[in-house]
Amino acid sequence: QVQLVESGGGLVQAGGSLTLSCTASIVMANLGSVGWYRQGPGQQRDLVAGVSHGGSADYGDFVKGRFVIFRNNAKNTTFLQLNNLRPDDTAVYYCTAHYLGHDYWGRGTQVTVSS
Repeated sequence: QVQLVESGGGLVQAGGSLTLSCTASIVMANLGSVGWYRQGPGQQRDLVAGVSHGGSADYGDFVKGRFVIFRNNAKNTTFLQLNNLRPDDTAVYYCTAHYLGHDYWGRGTQVTVSS
């Protein structure tokens, strides 16, 4: 089993930046794909960014070059850099990881963007 803990969320003004961190209970090299999803109030959970074990990254259409996902297989943390934030980016951001055929989720970190 894998435990994931997110951190780095908070309140930021539109146009600002945040760096989210996801710390896993095992080193990244032992995980398959890892990624971030988000869920706004009354909305479905959407893919923000994902990165394969080999480093290939994928992003949600709404990202439009504003966010970057980092993965270091030598360590147990992955990061999501959020730039040029907009009020509609307000959501709970969840980390997820694939390990031995199962998907694991963290409890999320709140990001609130004020206008």
